[in-house]
Amino acid sequence: MQSAYRVFHVTIGRHAVAVLAALALLFAATLAQAQQFSAFKQALAEGVAQDRGLSAFYRDHGYQPLWTGPEDAARRSALITAISRAAEHGLPVARYDLDGLIAAFAAVESERDRGFLEAKVTETFLRFARDMTSGVLTPSRIDRDIVRDLPRPDPLELLTDFAASEPVSFIRNLAPRAPEYARLFRARRDIEAAIAEGGWGPTVPESALRPGDSGPSVVALRNRLIAMGYMPRTATASYDAALQSAVQRFQINHGLDADGVAGPATLRAINVSPEERLQSIIVAMERERWLNIERGDRHIWVNLADFSSRIVDFDEITFETVSIIGARNSEQRTPEFSEAMTYLEINPDWTLPRSIIARSYWGALSSGGAQYLQIIDAQGRVVPRSAIDFSRWTPRNFPYNVRQPPGPSNPLGTVKFMFPNPHAIYLHDTPARSLFNTQVLTHSSGCIRLNDPEEFAYELLSRQTDDPQGLFHRTRNSGQQTRLYLETPVPTHLVYRTAFTDARGALNFRPDVYGRDAAIFRALQNAGVEIPGIRS
Repeated sequence: MQSAYRVFHVTIGRHAVAVLAALALLFAATLAQAQQFSAFKQALAEGVAQDRGLSAFYRDHGYQPLWTGPEDAARRSALITAISRAAEHGLPVARYDLDGLIAAFAAVESERDRGFLEAKVTETFLRFARDMTSGVLTPSRIDRDIVRDLPRPDPLELLTDFAASEPVSFIRNLAPRAPEYARLFRARRDIEAAIAEGGWGPTVPESALRPGDSGPSVVALRNRLIAMGYMPRTATASYDAALQSAVQRFQINHGLDADGVAGPATLRAINVSPEERLQSIIVAMERERWLNIERGDRHIWVNLADFSSRIVDFDEITFETVSIIGARNSEQRTPEFSEAMTYLEINPDWTLPRSIIARSYWGALSSGGAQYLQIIDAQGRVVPRSAIDFSRWTPRNFPYNVRQPPGPSNPLGTVKFMFPNPHAIYLHDTPARSLFNTQVLTHSSGCIRLNDPEEFAYELLSRQTDDPQGLFHRTRNSGQQTRLYLETPVPTHLVYRTAFTDARGALNFRPDVYGRDAAIFRALQNAGVEIPGIRS
């Protein structure tokens, strides 16, 4: 018997957008229309039975097709076009099996086949939409310190909205709308183009170069900076003022001392391959999908990899300060999460975490030292040291809290910024000012220390008082431990970006100090993400 259907195909070129022409449905003369519809409906119901959301959607819509009807050509085309471009977003193209999907359309021979195909296409759409909106990976499976509740779309809501929308616009809007995602997308495109054209040229074979030098190594440095877009084409073979300026711009964009001297750290960064930089961008795009949420018109953005804390208003940086983050050992790394900052505590005390007591203070406490620390019982009362038999206890089962009162030597300094969370992480001042002079600012036990905490406080308080500095200093000078509540809580996001754009739109890179991005990239590769020049 002749097939009851005819499928029109288009050949998909290697770089062309794949578009599947409309599936023309010709009813078989030997089957009644009611019987055909019944077969489609039965197969579709079977195909979506294991998914409650899919079952609910099709049941609520009378098992009408979304993809395989004669009027569904625009939806089919929009989906296939989007899947054919999935690699541009760093998504695992093989996961959506575009060739298999097109083959399934071609293989339809009956209404029952069409019903199962309808279910298959919907499952593919939901998989693609989930990955595009909220990421390919589950971050906590990669690193326990990435504590993110992903914005996974509800299948029923997603399908309902899609059915009522213009398909091309709807699918295009699945990607994160944060401006940073669009900037990273363009950066990915530009670096992939550079890789396709042969990369950035030979690496610089020296350990250090400085103004006044000349010769082949300077030419290699010049050519690499030209290829990266840091200076216009020039024939000079000397380390002149133009080359020095280009080196400084590169150093600024890579978190290095901008002295214009191509020392060992600068040359190591310059010699990083475009493939490795592309890897960082792809990971940053995945991270943006994890944070595809309403971040707040005003929010605090702490980039751990950049050692920076920023107050951001409508995508503009209002205030920025250098920050110290947790040490690189596994027990002290600063986690990634989002909460709302609700108050400032001025003249704070410090209740020592159990881990810090065990690591740094138990010996002194149990031997009668560290008299500046107070022992506090469950009612908040100070307990005399003489009343405690330390030999009965360990840091793990010690039945008291250990507290350092407010004062000039308190590790939290004059102010801490609280966004209550189960990790006991917050932003704060510190009396250890010399630590900010180091290049790699991984010195804390997990919390974030601010280089300019008072100015940070002024900016936060400026929304609720005409004299934020006066309010802060009057409170501090009282010597009393005081909470100043923010009238409007400020969303606070602790993130980790080794690739990001700055206020000028320039692409920046930072070292992967915790090794998190390397682990994420390996997981992306295992999920099927492919990057030119990098093999899994």
